[in-house]
Amino acid sequence: SYDADSEGEEGKFYVWSEAEIDELLGGDAEVFKRHYDVTPEGNWEGKTILNRLNAPELAEPETEASLAACRKILYEARAKRVWPGWDDKVLADWNGLTIAALARAAPVFEAPEWLTAAERVFAFVADTMSDGDRLFHAWRRGQRQHAGMLEDYANMIEAALALFEATGTQNYLAHAEGWTAVLDAQFWDDSNGGYFQTAVDAENLIVRSRSAADNAVPSGNGTMVGCLARLYYLTGNDAYRRRAESLIAAFAGELNRNFFPLSTYLNGAELLQSAVQVVVVGPREAEDTEALLAAAHEICQPNLVLRSVAPDESLPKDHPAAGKGQEDGKATAYVCRGTTCSLPIVDPPRLAEAL
Repeated sequence: SYDADSEGEEGKFYVWSEAEIDELLGGDAEVFKRHYDVTPEGNWEGKTILNRLNAPELAEPETEASLAACRKILYEARAKRVWPGWDDKVLADWNGLTIAALARAAPVFEAPEWLTAAERVFAFVADTMSDGDRLFHAWRRGQRQHAGMLEDYANMIEAALALFEATGTQNYLAHAEGWTAVLDAQFWDDSNGGYFQTAVDAENLIVRSRSAADNAVPSGNGTMVGCLARLYYLTGNDAYRRRAESLIAAFAGELNRNFFPLSTYLNGAELLQSAVQVVVVGPREAEDTEALLAAAHEICQPNLVLRSVAPDESLPKDHPAAGKGQEDGKATAYVCRGTTCSLPIVDPPRLAEAL
């Protein structure tokens, strides 16, 4: 990376001249320059940004020890310069995206440490960056700042749902429902449908914008279509389905104008119409339950809605698998589309085949 300092002297943070290297390192300069791409002509506008792209493998221990000593000398010299500005704030919306990605990737790649990280980060946002059910957008050095916006809630709802599907922990579903209630009460456009970018009690703006178009990150309205669909399938609460359909209708006209930035919106609409629900009935930590859950993750099924249910737990009464249980005391899976479910499946390869 490169940045200019406050005095405008380009290269002061990260770049070096060969003469500076020679002066600071003396007899060790030649070895260092050979490993860190230091040449008379430089690799960036006449100077050098240190790198080991041409020598990425570790050298023998003696050489690496010498290079470490050289780096220490250069670091001490660099520490006397003006440091670059830091952007180290924590954002609720970006963390929500990462939590959801980790929660979904962890079982696929059999990386439990990713799920642990996702749960730890979720707890930080939910506990430190919120006041009750109201989220803050940013946190830095113990200070919460700026009222949460649509993407903060939408992405954290998606994170909560991803963690619920990955762990079966009810608390995540409760968080998702609580934040959705805030969006419905504080962000919904009663006149035209859809969610505004800001809450009704936020700082006064000239206009409260609302859009379903993806930008550098997915659209909050698009994300909420998928979240509402998942909430409907996971809870059986038809109010979520009705809200999702209203949200889809609010932006349907955009398809005729420019459908290219509407990927998240369209994916959510497809999930609502074509969800593939997998219910696995069995003790969560049991080996046969884990085997069925793993089989569900082996197949690329973008519209998968996964639910693990303990043998004594009841599904919502309107769920197509409501009342179905274990087969011969074994962990049992059901694959449901619409109101129809498969016969009970106890063999993981059969579940993968069904999906």
